[in-house]
Amino acid sequence: MPAAPDISDSEWAIMEALWESSPQTASEVTKTLRASMNWAENTVRTLLARLVEKGALKTAENASGTRTFIPAVKREACVRAESQSFLDRVFGGAAKPLLVHFAQNSKLSPDEIKELKKLLDQQLNS
Repeated sequence: MPAAPDISDSEWAIMEALWESSPQTASEVTKTLRASMNWAENTVRTLLARLVEKGALKTAENASGTRTFIPAVKREACVRAESQSFLDRVFGGAAKPLLVHFAQNSKLSPDEIKELKKLLDQQLNS
């Protein structure tokens, strides 16, 4: 799969729908997002076209000639790219201030704290 392209928040909603279930037609994506986004089908078609142009989606035609959309990039790759972009933009690329910020401003459960400690220990020992 290709590298993750830069996608907007609106495009992210389209991608989430397709990562959850694909292939889908533009009409199916519109129905999937209707409750949360209330977008017209033309809006969805515009976003789908942008995502195809960016290489985030690929298209196929089913037996009846209907165009369907399929993710061309994995969700994990997009999450990784978005995380790096956020880290660079907000924390100048430094992980420590990010971790300190979230540790001080998040309500972490004892299990989450234990898991984070385990991950940090693994980093220390690798």
